[in-house]
Amino acid sequence: MRVASPPVEGAANAALIGFLAKTLKVPRSGIRLASGDTSRLKRLELDGLDSTDLARVFGAPP
Repeated sequence: MRVASPPVEGAANAALIGFLAKTLKVPRSGIRLASGDTSRLKRLELDGLDSTDLARVFGAPP
């Protein structure tokens, strides 16, 4: 996933979390950056969702 915000002072991470919160219809507080704060590869923790929920939203097999 690419975001338009520059990777300065966490702006890109905030944009990613905001996009996912809106798309998944969960509060921003339910999405945490588990690793990859300064890396292109990120690992996120999502509260209240499982692989079936993610597959339904993103159209991938669970």
